[in-house]
Amino acid sequence: MGLFAGCDVGSTTGKAVVLVGDRVAASAILPSTIDPERTAREALEAALGKLDGAPGIDGLDRLVGTGYGRVNLDVVDDTITEITCHGKGANYFYGPSVRTVLDMGGQDTKAIRIEPGGDVLDFCMNDKCAAGTGRFLQSAAAALGLELDELGPRAQEGRRPVSISTTCTVFAESEVLSWLARGRKIEDILLGVHGSIGKRSFGLLKRVGIDEEVTFTGGVTSLGLAEGGVAIPWARICQSLICRLIHTQIRSSIVKVVEVTIAQPPPSSQDIAL
Repeated sequence: MGLFAGCDVGSTTGKAVVLVGDRVAASAILPSTIDPERTAREALEAALGKLDGAPGIDGLDRLVGTGYGRVNLDVVDDTITEITCHGKGANYFYGPSVRTVLDMGGQDTKAIRIEPGGDVLDFCMNDKCAAGTGRFLQSAAAALGLELDELGPRAQEGRRPVSISTTCTVFAESEVLSWLARGRKIEDILLGVHGSIGKRSFGLLKRVGIDEEVTFTGGVTSLGLAEGGVAIPWARICQSLICRLIHTQIRSSIVKVVEVTIAQPPPSSQDIAL
């Protein structure tokens, strides 16, 4: 029975998944370091360390890398772009009905249009500024004194969203503080923040084309968005869409890499009717 692994070195975190045959046996997620090779090795070692009697990295039958840091990885056997991985992964999890993928990560947001087999037809990304990405949410959380996992549930309690108009993360943080100084509720500010992100991401999706089912993936999906957050303004912006949520960074960012080379049963997923 083969031992396979995938590693994703992103702008914010490094992730690794180890498969024994077609079964996900272990995974790990760690903060990214300034050295992509170190990040990949630490994540892989952390995942392998959870398996009794597992060999070291050199004992893997196949290792695939993706993410921003993939070009600097000497440890892997092959590399694949994260855009390709997201397309193949969405197709694997949900089949040919999903033709549009939104990947919201730490530093960028990607809208991807795929064919029924999961191959990429077109994609576009946000502008150079990180507004509308996970970094923006981190800045908002810091400004409001909240933990990241509080953002979605607290936004769901909002009733009168404020307007976040700037396109720059730095100025957006100032705008959040300005609304707070004016006495607006944190919940309404957060609803405005998520609404701003939702509008920007929807604009990207329109550029590549939107079919009825959209797969929402990337690290931002782990921030309570199933319970609130971006799902709220999306419900108002794209009421006819079904958003299929891959709800963890491990499943959305890593397993897809391994799926390019070997097959595995799809895990359970969560569908959100918007």
